[in-house]
Amino acid sequence: MTDANDPVWRLYRVRCTVCEMLRDRGYNIPPSEIEMSMDKFKETYGEPPSRDKMTMLWVSKSQSTDQIFVYFPDSTERLGIAPIRHYCETMGAKNVHRAILVLRNGLTSMARQALEQFHGKFNIEQFDEDQLLINITKHVLVPKHELLSEDERTELLGRYHLKDTQLPRMQLHDPVSRYFGLSRGDVVRIIRPSETAGRYVTYRLVI
Repeated sequence: MTDANDPVWRLYRVRCTVCEMLRDRGYNIPPSEIEMSMDKFKETYGEPPSRDKMTMLWVSKSQSTDQIFVYFPDSTERLGIAPIRHYCETMGAKNVHRAILVLRNGLTSMARQALEQFHGKFNIEQFDEDQLLINITKHVLVPKHELLSEDERTELLGRYHLKDTQLPRMQLHDPVSRYFGLSRGDVVRIIRPSETAGRYVTYRLVI
């Protein structure tokens, strides 16, 4: 049995969810990374695991210039401004503009200000470890979400003679929206099972 309070098991589960999340966003994540066993995780990263060694850099399947870093800061306190600057320097040197921070205890106010200052150049998301212990999209109550391409969006709005602002809305900070890394103005297709029609499809505009 696993112990939900075991820090090694928790970090293992967090990493599994991150790999699944990036795969679902369209990044090229090998199955061996997603299906990594607990024993392999310990062998690769140590026990206790080295969070610095867990740093990831993945490339999008559709666009080789779309890359993303994932950082697992080791700080047991709120993350300060110095690591943020270091991460941004690394991203700039490698011409990577997206990153995810997996945090143990959040950010200091100064670090948040630094992220706002860098926002025009870098898109850095933050997740608490507790938010990544499970993959929320696998929950039975969460329907399937699909991001529409620009062509699909145009076809949808033209078919129903709508403006995108007339669609039902989905908050940018919704947990599913954050999982998929959606942006304001994105349109998603939501597919729910239906006893009569087999499936029921709706659309949402991210605001």
